[in-house]
Amino acid sequence: MINVIGLGYIGLPTALMMASHGVEVIGTDYNKQLVETLNAGRTTFKENGLDELFQSALKAGIKFTTEYQKTDMYIVSVPTPYDKFSKKVDACYVVAAVKEVMKVCPKGATVVIESTVSPGTIDRYVRPVIEENGFNIGEDINLVHAPERIIPGNMVYELLHNNRTVGADSREIGEKVKKYYASFCQGDIVVTDIRTAEMTKVVENTFRAVNIAFANELSLICDKAGINVWELINLANKHPRVNILQPGCGVGGHCIAVDPYFITADFPMESKIISTAREINNYKAFWCAEKVQNAMLKFELEHHCKPVIAMMGLAFKPDIDDLREAPAKYITTKVMQSCNNANIYIVEPNVQEHNVFKLTDYKEAYERADIV
Repeated sequence: MINVIGLGYIGLPTALMMASHGVEVIGTDYNKQLVETLNAGRTTFKENGLDELFQSALKAGIKFTTEYQKTDMYIVSVPTPYDKFSKKVDACYVVAAVKEVMKVCPKGATVVIESTVSPGTIDRYVRPVIEENGFNIGEDINLVHAPERIIPGNMVYELLHNNRTVGADSREIGEKVKKYYASFCQGDIVVTDIRTAEMTKVVENTFRAVNIAFANELSLICDKAGINVWELINLANKHPRVNILQPGCGVGGHCIAVDPYFITADFPMESKIISTAREINNYKAFWCAEKVQNAMLKFELEHHCKPVIAMMGLAFKPDIDDLREAPAKYITTKVMQSCNNANIYIVEPNVQEHNVFKLTDYKEAYERADIV
């Protein structure tokens, strides 16, 4: 039996996938309301294919609880935010989960950390917790890092098809854990050491962040030069060795927007390109907000009245309800703060309601807006 700890964007799909492929799974989360929702037969966020996977897992016997279980394997999939000041990983949720696991786990159990962490986090924070509870790692408890590799909007498909990395202290334990993931994963599963697995995950997302920054920087240059950036990228990408990404309004989500900090905070002198890329992507959202404000001012000067504004989208990418680190939230807030009680409609069709933003139906906002 596997006890999956943390039933959020990563833990829940992982638990459902394993259960649907013949593994006995109990999912644990401290959020009582979330567990009650799952036990009532409803998923807790929007994701393509998740409802069907949920029903399959329910038929296979998956259970949900707020209690940690006594079993031989744990998958810890809790959030890993970063400190807003130091930009270093905040491992408090991982540490808290491992502490609770230590209270119930038997000798010989394997603890798998799926949460994305900076290189060295498991050595600095997780190993001491296990040892402080009287366990010898490698003898009493096996420790593994198997970082997730899925993207919101396509989680179910990518769980099945993406390659995986399993980091372990010994090849034997790594191969043992690999078999569990191989129950559903059709991609390659490679066993390595823990620190390499930690670095591999953050490097993958950092690579994406740097390439997005290049596209965003091009958009800034082209705007100033009077060049259509979309045409430019389309022409440049006709070269066989060029593949420039599409610029956007920044970078969002809990992976590409956060993981580069896990490198720059620990290696500030060695990560100059990565640091600059983060600055560019952050600045792009500020730049977009200024563009909206300028359009509003131009409208007011031309029409002698304040415009009605429709801000379309809050999520960080299409067709999801994930608003984490979304640049659209910053842009919307910045625009609202720049105005005195302006008439602004905010649209996010994948979210039913929001505690901060008053959401409006797409058609109503579009029909009433002077500026979209």
